[in-house]
Amino acid sequence: MGVDFWEKNRMSKSLFLTFLLINATLARQPIHQNLPTAPQTPDSAPAKNWSTLSGNEPLVIARGGFTGLFPEGSPDAIEISKDISIFLCNLQLTKDIGAFCVTGIKLDNATTIAMFDPKEKTYNINGQDVQGHFAVDYTGAQIDQNVSMNQAIFSRPGFYDGMSPVLNVDGILSSKSPPRFWLNVQYEAFYNQHGVKLVDNVLEILRLYQIDFVSSPEIGFLKSINGKVKKETKVIFKLLSAKDVEPTTKQPYDTIVKDLAAIKSYASGIMVPKEYIWPVKSDKYLGNSTTLVSDAHKLGLEVYASGFANDFFLSYSYNYDPTTEYLQFIEKGESVDGVVTDFAPTASNAIACFAQNNTQPKKGQTLIISNNGASGVYSGSTDLAYQQAIDDGADIIDCSIQMTKDGIAFCLNNADLMANTNAMTKFMSRSSNIPELQPKSGIFSFDLTWNEIQTLKPQIVSPLGNDFPRNPANKNSGKFVTLSEFLELAKAKAVTGILVNIKNAAYLASKKGLDIVGVVSTALSNATFDKQATQQVLIQSDDSSVLSKYKDIPSYKRVLLVDEKIGDTPKQTVHEIEKFAEAVNLPKTSVIKASNSLLTGMTNVVKELKDANLTVFVHALRNEYISLAFDYWSDPNVEIATYIHSAKVDGIVTDFPATASRYMRSPCSDPNHVPTILPARPGELQGTIAPELLPPAEAPLPPLEAANVFDPPLPAVTNVNRTNSSVAPAPPHPSSAWANVVNPSLSLMAIVMFATLFVSH
Repeated sequence: MGVDFWEKNRMSKSLFLTFLLINATLARQPIHQNLPTAPQTPDSAPAKNWSTLSGNEPLVIARGGFTGLFPEGSPDAIEISKDISIFLCNLQLTKDIGAFCVTGIKLDNATTIAMFDPKEKTYNINGQDVQGHFAVDYTGAQIDQNVSMNQAIFSRPGFYDGMSPVLNVDGILSSKSPPRFWLNVQYEAFYNQHGVKLVDNVLEILRLYQIDFVSSPEIGFLKSINGKVKKETKVIFKLLSAKDVEPTTKQPYDTIVKDLAAIKSYASGIMVPKEYIWPVKSDKYLGNSTTLVSDAHKLGLEVYASGFANDFFLSYSYNYDPTTEYLQFIEKGESVDGVVTDFAPTASNAIACFAQNNTQPKKGQTLIISNNGASGVYSGSTDLAYQQAIDDGADIIDCSIQMTKDGIAFCLNNADLMANTNAMTKFMSRSSNIPELQPKSGIFSFDLTWNEIQTLKPQIVSPLGNDFPRNPANKNSGKFVTLSEFLELAKAKAVTGILVNIKNAAYLASKKGLDIVGVVSTALSNATFDKQATQQVLIQSDDSSVLSKYKDIPSYKRVLLVDEKIGDTPKQTVHEIEKFAEAVNLPKTSVIKASNSLLTGMTNVVKELKDANLTVFVHALRNEYISLAFDYWSDPNVEIATYIHSAKVDGIVTDFPATASRYMRSPCSDPNHVPTILPARPGELQGTIAPELLPPAEAPLPPLEAANVFDPPLPAVTNVNRTNSSVAPAPPHPSSAWANVVNPSLSLMAIVMFATLFVSH
């Protein structure tokens, strides 16, 4: 005890907070550029009214510091979070009363204890046999000198494992600048059985140091310290999962929580799993909120919600957006008094930047462009996806044009219907193999009539795999939209603009006798988009010959779509692009390079294009944490900030327009505002990692050669025999496409049949 924690951890390759610290939410320009400061509201901003018990903004409690990236209790985990949160220490004691911060009762997973002592022991703890390594079997010196911290959550980066010793409570609290401190204590009976008097030792810690909060899930312990702690220390009853049994009363916690008046006799507040406040139903959607927060506040009890982490599955109701979850607990009903999280910066941003800012106007010129509408929420390119994108604040809504056999243009991401619809259940006999379009077989829109297309149900796509499904309750909701209906909606809703994406024009003309360019041009003209300047019209294609067809319409802006990853755009290529396009839409990894979930640097592609006065968009941004590099802290807001302020793109294409719109309406989207959300610095996190721990370097990205952007002239539209096709029907009346009618799902049998067919395919 009394180890000089900070001096002990000054390693020659410390975790260099240069990049990481300034990426936290900053309140003011710090004296030391590497250190964050607590979020504050500028004097010029209107004061916010909080519905917490105290009327102050909710607190952020960081479990072990910033454990979303670093091992629990490591110096860097503490430094990044200490000025924006309260440090939560889960106490473990050694046999000679050494006090350390490690979650749980075992040292396994979170430490290297097994390397020091391979032997495990088994103890009965609260009626259950638990096997592993326990602090009470070692001395404080053994832990200090031989054991280091690991990242306990295996899905998180292990680059910093073994670099920091286990956090010594005396060391951190006796340091020159200790963080605000929350001490969580449990397992009194276990410690007492091993001759460690838990109550006496905790009271000694509370006597020696300034502890802001002390909590325990054990009523007996809380009653034992009742009246013996300093007035400045708040005593909190921590409730565990609803059906877990409290050791003192032998009652489940969901029974105990019903008697808040009794809790008030030995605690000033409660910490509860977040499901106590906003229950999650069996289908993983939110249920109705409980009255726990308001009931507790009426009795003068504070309420702290626990269990927040950006990289844990949330309810589908949050659309994989952790900020939305924090705001649910702060803005919907009475606010909790604090949140316990592994990602303190995101929680701090939610409170300082996003809470009570949902009615602010958009800031900045960067365009928010939908990706098949709000395709993260509803099936892409459906009426519901487009309406959601508009409601969520998209500036530009997009339609990727597909053609039916009988010449109807409609919106869908791909000509192959197998991923986006249930076509396999109805038209498997129509499948074909077209190597010019894709390597695998498919059921293509141009082989079906519009009447046949209308018999299909849309299918929401989860681009990151079955482990990350999107809004399954509405996976088949919505209606397909013809191009004319899409254009009518855009005019009726007065969106800033539209993006029309034209694909496969050469193939359709030469092999199917379909003039997609002519159909699009006629539809735009009929809707008078060629005769107005109020709404932007973006014509996008990966085919230079398609874009050249629109060179004489000055109100249209032509966008070259680049789907391949590139690392450079030579001058010759840029000059070629200037001949037929005014903008380029790039994959996001062609702007900011990434390898194995780490950002490795930035290309010069955006600068090279913008130097030629070309507009640059980037696609496609998503909320799911698995799509985000570690540099973004599993927070889509940080990725958005990086592309806008570091890469300086002119527009972002996103599956979740709501997330981008909320960011751009926040005052923190202004890098000169206090506070602000600063972008990641590509390559700097990678630079903090020992080279031997990094995966092999990937090959450099190829340049975009001029030959790859120039396409031959479009072939003439052939006269194809259509003896099997019906007469081209008129599109349905536009108003019918936007009726608010939702078919929630297929029957269970149909879903099983579809899944079976899909897997076999």
